[in-house]
Amino acid sequence: MKNHSRNDEDEFVRNPCGGEPEQEQTEQSPGQLPDTGSMLFAHRDKVIHCLTIIGQIEGHYLLSDRSKTTKYEHIIPLLVSIAEDERIDGLLVLLNTVGGDVEAGLAIAEVISGLQKPTVSIVLGGGHSIGIPLAVAARRSFIAKSASMTVHPVRTTGLTLGVPQTFEYFRRMQDRITNFVVEHSNVTSARYSELVLNTGELVTDVGTILDGADAVREGLIDSVGTVADAVEALYELIVTGKRTQTTDHE
Repeated sequence: MKNHSRNDEDEFVRNPCGGEPEQEQTEQSPGQLPDTGSMLFAHRDKVIHCLTIIGQIEGHYLLSDRSKTTKYEHIIPLLVSIAEDERIDGLLVLLNTVGGDVEAGLAIAEVISGLQKPTVSIVLGGGHSIGIPLAVAARRSFIAKSASMTVHPVRTTGLTLGVPQTFEYFRRMQDRITNFVVEHSNVTSARYSELVLNTGELVTDVGTILDGADAVREGLIDSVGTVADAVEALYELIVTGKRTQTTDHE
């Protein structure tokens, strides 16, 4: 195992998931992963993994090459490697997503919420639809002042059978999302359902658009802030967690 210096705040450390960089990638920062949009960096004396979740969350079907996507088959193994790598102290999640596949989004959110290491998320631009569970999955959540989050019911495209079983399936899927959000944020189930079923805000849809301050006011997100605020909060969680472990051992 290689030792990495942690004295420089701007120093990048090598990605623990990959081998030696290929010849054509030698000019890139060794901490960057072009296919997943993630990197490692040192903040003070801690190593933080920064993961970006952008565009549309891709599910079991491939989306167009013209679409920016986050692929769950890339993100989930990466999160597992972060959990098992002792060199990584915490995870920072940057979100700018329009939503996407419900099951894929919930799967990623479940892995993030189950990490034993400190986690912080920040919504930049947008954290819409299934992006909401992803944002609240971290131990602390932030949202940029100019960002927004769209809360709406589960929707589908294509052929749908107009039978009671179909609507029951949608209801149960919406309950899965609502329960996860309620368990990992400060919003109540009743209030979240009101936001989901709001008919007075969106012209051709049902739901609610929340800006940064509104998302905090509703209890979905902890704080309005910047990336710097999120990094500092993550550092404090890391330090606090290690102090607790030291006290327990004593």
